Parts: sequence; structure tokens; C-alpha cells
Amino acid sequence: MWFRLVILILFGITVSSQQFEFFFNDFKSNNLSLEGDATFTPNGLLKLSGGSNQHSHAFYPNQINLKKNPTNSSVSSFSTTFVFAIVSEYPKLSSQGMTFFIAPTKFIHSARPEYFGLTDQTSDGNATNHFFAVELDTSSNEKFDDIDANHVGIDINSIKSNISRSAGYYSNGSGDFVNLTLYSRLPMQVWVEYSGSEKHVDVTLAPLHISKPTKPLLSLDYDLDSVLNKEMYVGFSCATGARLVTSHYVLGWSFMVNGIARDLDLSKLPKLPRIGPKRKSKFLTIGLPLILGTLMFMTISCTVYYRRRKMKFAEVLEDWELEYGPHRFKYKDLYVATKGFKDKELLGKGGFGKVYRGVLPTSKVEIAVKRVSHDSRQGIREFVAEIVSIGRLRHRNIVPLLGYCRRRSELLLVYDYMPNGSLDKALYDQPKFRLNWRQRFQIIKGVAAGLSYLHQDWEQVVIHRDVKASNVLLDNELNGRLGDFGLARLYDHGTDPQTTHVVGTIGYLAPEHNRTGKATTSTDVYSFGAFLLEVACGKRPIYVQHGAEDIILADWVCSCWNRNDIVASVDPNLGAHYVKEEVELVLKLGLLCCNSEPSSRPRMQQVVQYLEGYAPLPELSSIVISSVGLAFAHDQNAISNIAMSNYSSSSVERSYSQPPSVVADSFLSGGR
Repeated sequence: MWFRLVILILFGITVSSQQFEFFFNDFKSNNLSLEGDATFTPNGLLKLSGGSNQHSHAFYPNQINLKKNPTNSSVSSFSTTFVFAIVSEYPKLSSQGMTFFIAPTKFIHSARPEYFGLTDQTSDGNATNHFFAVELDTSSNEKFDDIDANHVGIDINSIKSNISRSAGYYSNGSGDFVNLTLYSRLPMQVWVEYSGSEKHVDVTLAPLHISKPTKPLLSLDYDLDSVLNKEMYVGFSCATGARLVTSHYVLGWSFMVNGIARDLDLSKLPKLPRIGPKRKSKFLTIGLPLILGTLMFMTISCTVYYRRRKMKFAEVLEDWELEYGPHRFKYKDLYVATKGFKDKELLGKGGFGKVYRGVLPTSKVEIAVKRVSHDSRQGIREFVAEIVSIGRLRHRNIVPLLGYCRRRSELLLVYDYMPNGSLDKALYDQPKFRLNWRQRFQIIKGVAAGLSYLHQDWEQVVIHRDVKASNVLLDNELNGRLGDFGLARLYDHGTDPQTTHVVGTIGYLAPEHNRTGKATTSTDVYSFGAFLLEVACGKRPIYVQHGAEDIILADWVCSCWNRNDIVASVDPNLGAHYVKEEVELVLKLGLLCCNSEPSSRPRMQQVVQYLEGYAPLPELSSIVISSVGLAFAHDQNAISNIAMSNYSSSSVERSYSQPPSVVADSFLSGGR
């Protein structure tokens, strides 16, 4: 046991004695032997050349044992890495170059500059030279069979390289070959590795801050046993010409026998000196005028930008609007909220404008912004006053109108955003979800409660004047909320409304509204009746049936009622999943609200009682029912005439898929 331990200890001492290394991250210690122009700079660079027509050397001062023992002639493995830079006074020209070498003597007195200071014309190629070198050659000499004026070569006993290659490296990522210029004035790193067991040499080159490439630049199978002696010197040599002043620098050097040379700390390498004469400051001649010109340009650009921006977001603000301050939004805020009213934020469009989704920049509240164009300033003050008044409405089945903005030729109305869109889209337009009867019935009751609040429960009477499925919006819980009060009219309880203009949507207009132009709570009830039939039947008030003329929904429901099968008119998409009593109630109530006689229509308060089951629905007589569709049909010619006077023929043709609003005059004109 003790014998084995002693053997292992002796073996470890033997192995460690075979290893040798040195490491220079700079040359401030001046511990190399120098010859010729070689010198150390104050900041720790090894400078090999000074520009004269001669060669220079720098050696590690002591001989290095490259063979294991005197009886064994095998050369040990060794490796070295160093960082060098070749700086020429001419960016595209350089004289000679430099080498890393291993030689038997410290000073080679007969060597010539043309031969890198390693040999001369008489001894070059002799086996007695016993040197190994890696040349970094920046000139081309036909006598030495140089491949170009920028190459790396492995030289053994001769300056004629055993193998050479244009300077460069193989990228670790792509494997592509990347060219390098040895005299680029930039530092580069070299790795030289010899395997004593495999008799193989690898030389690798790369820019300073690139990891060592896995594929070497040069690879050579060669047995150095007969070339290198047991005791050798290692160092650098260079040669320069008088006509081209070139400086050769070594920034750091690491060497090891029987191991891998330690990596240099690249961040601590000494800096190369500034190349060329010190540049004269051009601040006053170039820099200062450039800075002043840039500042002037930026000032002008900023001024133009902010003026254009101010014009872009300019608003009209008159004295009378000051009292409505809290209800008025800045156009800039709405512009930012809707991302400049981009089409991707568009929620929908109708006869009076487009609606956009937005997020207020400060509060992050989601809003819907309706842009309403107008051509006249008449009635603006009255309109805004009514909008602000409507903004005070508070009911869970009414979409809150948050305020308005007035800019140039348009008004913008700001509402709470309803995430599930309009009821119109949920019934038609290939909806993402299909409303069941329970949801529809809940929406109907919610809209009825909202209308009852407008007609009777608020401080003033509010006539909506455009009750329809597209103006009923659905919140997160699919509750119906009546919105879009752009056509609404207010008047005090106990007084008569004074409207004389026909506004609304074809199919929802009461017959007397068309004749007199007078909107009342009763005309809202009529529109609600058409809305009831639409939700229950899944068809628009006027719809197209294939192979037949246009059909009035109220007429069709009447005919089903006359056949004692009113449930036959229910939306087929519901299948059998509905409550028959509730469906009959809604359909009959829809017919009752659509009665041609305004006095025979119930008030919204009564409608809520019928829907909630607090009061029984009156029996419908066949005479009353038959007059519903007839009166509706007789008024269609007049309504069509109104539509034709306000819309193109294409708009009227589309009225059955999405009925357009009808307005005899601009809703912002006098008389509002």
C-alpha cells in the first residue's frame, strides 16, 4: 500500500516536472531578451520593429525543455497563444512581416531581414537550422513561393512554407471563411498547437474579440522530433524595409509545454498607440456649425410640427359651452383613444356617422365614439344642450352618454363601450354566439324598462325617436341597453313636443309620424312594437322572401294570429327551446304596440307590467289586428318617398338587410 502511494507521488512529480509555462498579459516587467529595434513601450507593449532596414528579435530569456528526458527524442506537446498587431504608415501596404519561432540559439547573427531574421540565403532549407516558425507575412516574394502578400504559413528549417493560406478564419456559426488583413492596424489573436503523440500542428487566427474558431486555418502532419532539440528558445522575429515604415506589436503572450496555453485576459491587454499625427480639432470649423444647423433645423421642425398638430386638433369652443365643461371631451384625447379613428377600431356605421372603439389615454376607460357630420351651425346650441341633459340619464338599461366634442364640421358623441356589440349583429350578420329565448326575453324586458324610464320616470320626457335592434347594445352579461340618443328629443312633462321633422328608420316609423312629422312617446311605443316582433321572429320589420314580394313582418304575424298559430312566426333558430307563453306574450304585445291608432297603444309603463306579469295582456280583437298591417302597408309609399328624397337608390335597396334612418331634414337644422 505504501509502495503504491510512493510510486503515485513520484509519478505526479515527474509529470509536473515535464510541464512548463509562462504568461504575459503585458510586458511591463521587461523580462524578455531583445535584439535589434525591439523594445518595450511605457504602457507594456512589445514593439518588434522601429522602421530601419533590419530584423529584430524578442526571446523568452531561458531555454525551454521540449523533450521528456535525454534518452527519449520525442518532442513534447506544446501550445502558445499571442495577440499581435501590424501597423503600417500606409493603410494598403506593408513590408515583410513577423514570426513566432522556436530556435536552438538566442541570437542569429548571420540572419537576413528578407528571411525574417531566422536564416540567410546560404543556410535556408538546411536541416541543421533546427527551427520551427509560424509566419505572418505581409509581402509577396516569388523566391519563397509566397501565395500572396497577406498570408499565414508554417516554416520548418526554411522560409519556404511547408503549408500556407491567405489570412482569415472559419466562422463557428456558418462555417464560412472570413478574410482578414494582417496589416489592418487591428489586434488579432493566434493559436499554435503541436501534438507530440499525433505529430500534428494546428494554427488558428481570429480577430481579437471573437472566440477561438473550432476549425483551424492551417493543419500540418509533421514529426518535429528531428527538427527541435531538447533545449530550445521561443520568441518572435520581424523584418521591415526602409521605404515602408511598419511597426509590429505583441500585446500579450502565453506558452505551455504538455498542456493548453492559458487564455489571455483581453480586457487587460495594453492599448495600441494612436496611428498617425494627432488630429486637429474640427469642432469650430465643422462641429459647431453642424450643431447650430441641427438645432435650427430641429427648432423649425418642432415649430411646424406643433403648429400642424395644433391645427389638426383645433376645436371650436364658444362662450356658451363653458357651462358644459365637464361634458366636453378634447378632440386630441378622442383621437388618441381611437388611434386616429383607424378602420381597425371601427365598430359600425349608419346613416348619421361611424362609431369607433377607443380607450381614454388617462383613465384607460373603454368608450365608443360616434362621429356625426353636419353642414349647418343652426340648432347647434340647442342640440348640445339636449346632449348634455341626456348625459345625466342614469338607468341600467340605457347606454350612458358621457359627453360630446365639437370640431370643425363634425360632432363626436362619447358613450360607454359595450363589449358584445349591438343586438342587430347578434340576431343577424353571422354572430359569434346565438341568443337563446331566455336571453332575448331578458333583453326585451330591459329595453322596455329603459324606455319607461325615458318616458315617465326621468325629470323630463325623452323621446328616443330611433328605437331599433341596432341601437340596442349588449353589455358583458348580455343585458340590453338602449343607446344612440343622437335623434332624441326632450320636453317637459305635461307639455306638447314640437317636432315637425320625420326622423327614424324605415320599418319602425309609426304611420302618424309620417303624416304629421310629430314624434311622441306613442311613436316610440310603435317602434318598440316593431322591435318586439323582430326579436321574437328573427326577421327585420320589412324583409325579402325568396320568390316573393317584400313582406311586412307585422302583416305576417297578423296572419299567423288569424290562423290561431301565432307561435308559427317564432324565429326558427330557436327550435323548440322557448317558453310558449312568453313567446305568445311578446308577439301579441308587439302587435298591440304596432296598432295604427296611437290611442290604442299601451304606454311603456303598462308594457313593463305586461312583460313582468304584473298585469294581464288585453285580448286582441281581429279588427284591431287586421288594421295593424293594413295601416303599415298603406304608409309604405309615403315612407319610401321620404327615403328616396334622402338616400340614393342603393341605400333603399339595402334597407331590408340594414334599414337606413330616414330624415326629412338634417337633424341639426332648426326646429330641434
